[in-house]
Amino acid sequence: MSLNTLRFAIVGVIFFSFLGPVAGADFPTKPVTLIIPWVPGGSTDVCLRVLADTTSKYLGQRVVVENKPGGGGSVGPGTMAATAKPDGYTVSQIPMAVFRYPYMMKVNWDPLKDFTYIIHLSGYTVGVVVKPDSPWKTWNEFIAYVRANPGKVTFATPGAGSTAQVTMEMLGIKQGLKWIPVPMKGGAESTTAVLGGHVMATADSTGWAPQVDSGDLRLLVTWGNERTKRWPGVPTLKELGYGVVSNAPFGIAGPKGMDPKVVKALHDAFKSGMEDPAFQKILDKYDMELVYKNTEDYVKYVKELCDEEKEIVDKLGLKQK
Repeated sequence: MSLNTLRFAIVGVIFFSFLGPVAGADFPTKPVTLIIPWVPGGSTDVCLRVLADTTSKYLGQRVVVENKPGGGGSVGPGTMAATAKPDGYTVSQIPMAVFRYPYMMKVNWDPLKDFTYIIHLSGYTVGVVVKPDSPWKTWNEFIAYVRANPGKVTFATPGAGSTAQVTMEMLGIKQGLKWIPVPMKGGAESTTAVLGGHVMATADSTGWAPQVDSGDLRLLVTWGNERTKRWPGVPTLKELGYGVVSNAPFGIAGPKGMDPKVVKALHDAFKSGMEDPAFQKILDKYDMELVYKNTEDYVKYVKELCDEEKEIVDKLGLKQK
């Protein structure tokens, strides 16, 4: 080997040693953190903990859960977008607040620029529950009471700006109702609030399902396109003539700038995890359905959601001054 050839070889070794391994080639080599932006114990927390376990089997590394509640589910994803490295080792559930808040207030993220969307998973069944000893046996009875007692009815929601609260606010405007939302940090708190008599009702996803099934809470209405399989005797807002369908879809994303190979590895593992019988069983328990979208379709869907949320915020006058 000539002296010049040897020199080039040494320079090449040094250069590639600085580059390190090819991005995404060995992913993952350590556990992945899944941020759940709600307090422990709610329906989302319970379901995503099962998903973390099932996904771990297919990813080859553990998926560990970290709860970061607050801001109607926006604190966790917002913190991730601002602080996490785009290496695939920190991802978060993405609730509707991520697409709604930027049109309501000043936030430190842009839903179209600051996240790498990985996979869309599901959507919630949302409904309104009251205590079984309350005077309202139907949704229309509840509405009649609200109308006759303006400003006296309180209802808990999983957070200001959450889909549950926005939908109730929209209903209030359409129906000329005056009621008082009480934002909580998640479903577990809102269910506890109505059970303890601190509020008169709760509008939320199905963290209240066990209490409804046990008779400790009464479900007045659900918000889907059709009645649920689990509570077929409970009507929807749509069929009662309120013209509202709301299911708060959600998925998984990481911070912006993730390597496509890492995104694919996570997508494939989460897809297998969501198809696992254990995850499907927990979805059935909370009357949620699989709503799978791959990475490309999820990105397109996010753009649609942002347009829709901007329109809703403008229509309801929710933008803070």
